[in-house]
This record gives sequence, C-alpha cells and structure tokens, in this order.
Amino acid sequence: YRKAIRVMKIAEKFNLPIISLLDTIGAYPGIGAEERGQGEAIAKNLITMSGIEVPIISVVIGEGASGGALGIGVCDRMLMMENTWYSVISPESCSSILWRSWEYKEIAAFALKLTAKDMKKMKLVDTIIKEPLGGAHRNREKTFMIVKEAILNAYDEFKERSSSDLVKERMDKYSNMGIYKS
Repeated sequence: YRKAIRVMKIAEKFNLPIISLLDTIGAYPGIGAEERGQGEAIAKNLITMSGIEVPIISVVIGEGASGGALGIGVCDRMLMMENTWYSVISPESCSSILWRSWEYKEIAAFALKLTAKDMKKMKLVDTIIKEPLGGAHRNREKTFMIVKEAILNAYDEFKERSSSDLVKERMDKYSNMGIYKS
C-alpha cells in the first residue's frame, strides 16, 4: 500500500492518470500485519487517493476483496469485468464470522451482492466490461483490447476536467454511496 501510494503521488506530480487493476484476496488479518501497520497503511491510502488531483480509474479483473482492494480502489470510475466480484469482505470470511464456519460461504456470497450486476445495480460500479465468450481467460488478447478500450473511454470523461473538479466529484461519489439513516 505504501509503495502504491508513492507511485500514485509520482503520477500526480507528472499529471498522469492512474489505472489500478484489482485482483486481491484481501488484506491479511493477522497480528503480524497489524504490527506492521497494515490497517493504517490502507486507511492512509483511502485518504490520500481521495485527494489525488489526476483521474483514477480502477478495474476489477479478478477478486476484489476486503481492504486489499479498497486500499488501491478509490477512483473516479470503477470498471468491473463481468465475471469478477468486489466486496468489503470475502464470502469465506463473512461466513466464518457470522456462522463460525466456511460452510455457509455460498449464502454469504448471495447476501453480499458482490457480482458485477449487483454492484452496478447498487451504483458502486460504473461500468461492467463484457468478457469474450467463455470468459476472459479463454481469449486473453481480445480481453486486453476490451479492457484497454473501456479504460480509454473512461479516461475521455476526465481528461479535460480541472484537478479541483476531479477531487470534488470523487468526494461526492463516495459520499453518496450507501444508505444512511439518522
């Protein structure tokens, strides 16, 4: 996370857009990770990325799990391959917390609404990237071209925006996520 934010700050310095590809099983929840400040590093990424003054486009290309994905996934546009998933917690971890067993991971996955269609419906993902017939792994070259085109289309929306507008719109985007009751 610290290396990622360093590279992002360099991109900002040279006015280059940031593309993050999300495929992570998530942050390791062990004592050692906490001793090394993993939680603080993820939190710092969330705060820093919120204020970066260049376009940020994230693409979920596999598993988008837990703080691992969130820590590099703050963005102006979230793109998601159609056969991937994105959630604040993995179904296995959710199952182990709620039922003290991985046995209920399918029930947890359904309840988490972590598919691309679910994420789009809840307005947490901006674009679903259609994969080639049989899935992205069946035709890698075509998949690369489809993802490249989706990234370029997303970037076209932002290349003329001022840095202050980018940051404001990003903050508004995340402030409007979820349901709040007072």
